[in-house]
Amino acid sequence: MPDSSSFALSGDLVGKDAERRRSLRRMRILATSLLLVAAVVFVLTLDGEGWVGYVNATAEAAMVGAIADWFAVTALFRHPLGLPIPHTAIIPRRKASLGESLQDFVVDNFLQPEVVRERVLAVGVADRAAQWLQEPGHAERLVRAGSRIAAHGLDRISDDDVESLVRDVLVPKLADEPLGPAVGQMLGEIVRDGAHTGLVDLVAEELHRWLLSNQREVASIVEQRAPWWTPQWVDERVAARLHLEAVRWVAEIRDDPHHRARGALDHWLGQLAHDLQFHADTRDRADRLKERVLAQPQVVASAVSLWTSLKGVLTEALTEDGLLRRRAVEEVQALGRRLQADERLATRVDDLAADVASYTVERHGDELATVISATVERWDGVETAQRIELHVGRDLQFIRINGTVVGGLAGLVIHTLAQL
Repeated sequence: MPDSSSFALSGDLVGKDAERRRSLRRMRILATSLLLVAAVVFVLTLDGEGWVGYVNATAEAAMVGAIADWFAVTALFRHPLGLPIPHTAIIPRRKASLGESLQDFVVDNFLQPEVVRERVLAVGVADRAAQWLQEPGHAERLVRAGSRIAAHGLDRISDDDVESLVRDVLVPKLADEPLGPAVGQMLGEIVRDGAHTGLVDLVAEELHRWLLSNQREVASIVEQRAPWWTPQWVDERVAARLHLEAVRWVAEIRDDPHHRARGALDHWLGQLAHDLQFHADTRDRADRLKERVLAQPQVVASAVSLWTSLKGVLTEALTEDGLLRRRAVEEVQALGRRLQADERLATRVDDLAADVASYTVERHGDELATVISATVERWDGVETAQRIELHVGRDLQFIRINGTVVGGLAGLVIHTLAQL
């Protein structure tokens, strides 16, 4: 079902065309009325003497000027009086060349990078965007539209498509690509930059919290692994001692950034990164491990299951009361406030918009302008003339009016000079 906005747009265009048509009709009536008035005055003052002769000469010249300009204006759009006079109906006969000329004119004078960049900077994209986002309901409307598009896009991606992508594209690509050097280089950078320290801190903190909260589970594991012949009270004492030492050891790792266990982990990770890059045996083992993992049918099934879960979470978060949607509204509103308060950010946004617009025009201006010639080419010759006349015909009627007035004045001057 078509969107209601398209009907509103079509109705708006129809209303504008109707208003242009009425305005054109009024100007035609006015210009034709002046011609008729001049003709009537000319007939009534024939063979007049004295001042009547001056009126007659003025009316005669006005009538001639009105007819000449009527012919000139009409010849642009159709044959005057339907007569196939040469060099008339110019627009219907030459619409293709007119479309190309109009396209060249737009490219040469408007679609220039400097012109477009200057215009975009003058518009003040950042300021307008900030004002628009600050108005009530606009951020919600923007996020609502984006959420609908995102949700529709997610819904269009089926599980079969994801399965086919993983099975036919990703898995063969990963199988053919030696990942050892790339993984080793990345791991080496992580260790050198200490980017893994936060993860170690998190694991130590969570492990310490789990050990404190699950003493009974630790004791149960130790007791299950104890020999059958040891007394129960010995198992309990050993489990309690092991739990206490484990808690202390994990706490030391958590609190001491230079703990020996951390150093050992860093050394092992660094050695692994080096071997993955430069040790052939390690690279081969890594590739064999990768191949065994990718050969498992569960890889594709797990990827599809992960995608299904992720899609469900994202779709739910994009609903009216979803967390992601509410957060997006807050961020959009905050962006509007920042664009107003942060002059440097606003300047960067304006420059970015100008750069994008000028780059697009510079690279693709000619292709963009072809829409003019292509659109005109699809039009019928008569339709082209009607469309152009509808937009500029009203102003062209002033040529007829001016021709009537100027012709009359010229006739008056010529007659006066002749009398003198």
